[in-house]
Amino acid sequence: MKEIQVDSVGARKYKRKSLLAFLVFFAMIAIGWAGWKWLLRQPLDNGIRGGIQQPLRKVLDINEEVYSGLYSTKHLIKEYPRTAAAKKARVNGYVGLAADTFDPSTWKLQVVKASGDTLFIPMDDIKKLPKIDVVFNFKCIEGWSQITWWSGVRFSELIKHYGLEKEANMKFVGMNTPDEEYYVGIDMPSVLQPQTILCYELNGQPLPMNQGYPLRLIIPVKYGVKHLKRIGTISFSNTRPPDYWAERGYDYYTGL
Repeated sequence: MKEIQVDSVGARKYKRKSLLAFLVFFAMIAIGWAGWKWLLRQPLDNGIRGGIQQPLRKVLDINEEVYSGLYSTKHLIKEYPRTAAAKKARVNGYVGLAADTFDPSTWKLQVVKASGDTLFIPMDDIKKLPKIDVVFNFKCIEGWSQITWWSGVRFSELIKHYGLEKEANMKFVGMNTPDEEYYVGIDMPSVLQPQTILCYELNGQPLPMNQGYPLRLIIPVKYGVKHLKRIGTISFSNTRPPDYWAERGYDYYTGL
C-alpha cells in the first residue's frame, strides 16, 4: 500500500514538472514572437549605414567597439608558401565591374587629399614602388575560404611615397569603383596594417578583369566584402564613408 502511495506522489510530481515545462516553453515562444514584432516596428538606421532596425545596428556598433579596441596593426594574418595558393582564385562579387563602362587605357588611381586636391596616379608609377607578395586564406562572408597569392604595394607605402601623412591621421578611408557602383569604408588602422596592399597581380600575373584589373584592395584582416575590386577613387575622412554592404544591413567593421 505504501509503495502504491509513493508511486502516486511521483506521478503527480512528474505531471506538475511536465506542465511547468510546457508553460515555460510556450511563454518563451510568446516572448520571442512579441520581441520580433517589436523589433520590426523600430525605425531603421537610414543614414549611410542604414538598412536595418536601430537596435540591431546598436548591437553591431558595440561589437565594432570591442573588436576595434582589441585591434593592433602589429597583429599579422598567417601567410602560406606560394605553392599552397589556389591555381584559380574564386570571385566573391561582380558589383562595380561592368566592362562596358570601363576603359583601362584611361584609368588612373584618384587619391583625394584632405585639402580637396586630387592626385592622378598612373599604374606605371604604382609599380615603381616596392612590391610585396601576400599569400593568405581569403575569407568570404558567404562561408567559403581559399588560400590565394596576391602581389602589389603596401597601402602604407603609397601614403609614405606621396606625403599623405595628414590623411593617414584621419579615422577612415573610403574607396569607390570607377563607376561608383561599389564602395567601402574602412577604419584607418586596418588599412595601414602591413599586409594591406594595393594589388595588381594574382598568381604572378596581371589581375584578371573579374578580379579587379588593374588595381584592387587586398586587406587580409577583413572579410572579402571589404576587398574592393577595381579601385577608382581613394578618399579620407573622420566620419564613416558610405559602405555598400553596411547599407544593406551588414556589420560596418567586418573584421576577422
